This record gives sequence, structure tokens and C-alpha cells, in this order.
Amino acid sequence: MEKPALVIMAAGMGSRYGGLKQIDPMDNEGHIIMDFSIYDAKEAGFEKVVFIIKKENEAEFKEVIGDRISRIMEVSYVYQELTALPEGYDVPEGRVKPFGTGHAVLSCLSVIDGPFAVINADDYYGKHAFSMIYDYLCHHKDGEKYQYVMVGYILENTLTDHGHVARGVCETDESGKLLGITERTHIEKREGRTMYTEDDGESWHEIPEGSVVSMNMWGFGKSILEELKQRFPKFLEENLAKNPLKCEFFLPSVVGELLKEDKAEVQVLTSSDKWYGVTYHEDKPMVEKAIREMKEKGLYIFTGFH
Repeated sequence: MEKPALVIMAAGMGSRYGGLKQIDPMDNEGHIIMDFSIYDAKEAGFEKVVFIIKKENEAEFKEVIGDRISRIMEVSYVYQELTALPEGYDVPEGRVKPFGTGHAVLSCLSVIDGPFAVINADDYYGKHAFSMIYDYLCHHKDGEKYQYVMVGYILENTLTDHGHVARGVCETDESGKLLGITERTHIEKREGRTMYTEDDGESWHEIPEGSVVSMNMWGFGKSILEELKQRFPKFLEENLAKNPLKCEFFLPSVVGELLKEDKAEVQVLTSSDKWYGVTYHEDKPMVEKAIREMKEKGLYIFTGFH
């Protein structure tokens, strides 16, 4: 069985953050969040990394991280381009927004031959998550149903003090199999509770403490790429007319469709680690502090890593 690869989605510009947050240094040595993810992934056993980037960012991306990582891991690049659409479809006039995480992962079709994990470039997932997902991918393959995996996080470990976040709240059965994900696009801390709104704050609803959420850390067989390829034209057919400038082909939505069709099973593995990310620029000092403390404990020793 082919060894699992690591796919990192790094094509999105951080609109709320203000700048290309994927390559913003998080310590005095110039390491970015991706350095820590790749460090943990390599430690877990991953030997190949595929970066999904925008072609226009390629030179800067390689200078900041890609060229360094290519010394210790096999590196490939794929490009999430707006114009990469099925025959018969054109980019709507005025659209600048990429077509979402499903479209991003679909761009890996030519470079992935076996199982792979997918993560966001700007999220810190922790060592536990990478070891769990690598182990699962090494010991499971598609059978009558696709055998996928997701690393989930306790919601309280993923919130920011500086605004709202979007999270996919997971529902699982007693064996930890995913039943569904409900996207909540506006979650925030309010008076010591975790609340969400769907009507711009006119009404608020509490999310139970300890709920597991998706942070876009998935493990798949190559089968997901064929499913994305088949489903993307149908998505465009249904959504381009309704929302030409902003509709997105989300990876979790495709997984949800496969669950409903009984074509896939998704094992949810819950990480006890705290997630860190820079949704807002004000989040950066907290992430820098956490990384500094982890390095002081000896969790990250970059000597010889680059």
C-alpha cells in the first residue's frame, strides 16, 4: 500500500486576517504555522507533501517555505486556479473568490496515487492529530464503502477571543462514525457560553460543551478525487446561476453527500490538543506565545529539520 501523502491547502488569501497569513512568521526564527504542521507530519511518518497554492504566489511561497521543505520531504505543487473548470463552464464575470475546498483538493488529481491527509495551511493541529491520522491511513483502505477519517477537536479548544469563527459541528454514532456535519458560520463566546447565530445576531443558540468540530483535517483514499471530479459539474450547474460570485464547492459537503448515499464511512478521531490559528490578526500574539512555550518544552527542535 502506498504511503500516505500530506496535502496542504494554501491557496486562500486571508480576507479577515489582512494579508497572506499562511507565510506570516510565528517565531523569532521565521517559522510559519506550516513549518510546525510539516514537522509533526514528518515525525508521524509522512514523507510527501503536496502544496495547493495560487500560481501567482508560487515564487514567494517557494522562497518562504517550499524550497526548505524540499530538502527533507518530497514536495509537489498544484495550483487552484479559478479557470480550472469542467468543459462548458466559464468563470462568472467579476468573480475573484476560489471555488472552495472541494475544488482545491480536486486539483491534486494528477499527483496523488494513494491515501492522503488534507489540512489547512494556517491551522496548528498538534502532534496527536498527525500520528492518529497517519496510523489510520496506513491500516485502512476502501472496501465496499470508502473508508475515510476525520480528526475532530473539542469546540472550546478552537475558539478565538477576537471575533466569530465558522465550524462544522459533528454528529457521530456510538462507535465514533460520522453521521453528519452542520456548518455554523458564526460561532463566538458570549458570557461564558459558546453560541451561534444564523440571523446576524437577532437570535442566539447555545452549542453543548464538549461538542466535536471539524477543522478540515481529513484522511481519504484516492476515491475522493474521482468523486470530486464527478460531482463538481453538478455543483456548478446548481449554484452558478444562484450565486455566481461566491458559491463554494466544500469538501465537507461532498463527504456529507457520500454519507447520505451510504458510499462512505468516516471515522472521527478526537484530538485532545488545543487548536491554534490566526483567523484574525489579533490572534497572532496568542499563537506566538503557545509556540514559544512548546519550543521551550522541547516539542520542536528545528536543528537539522531544514
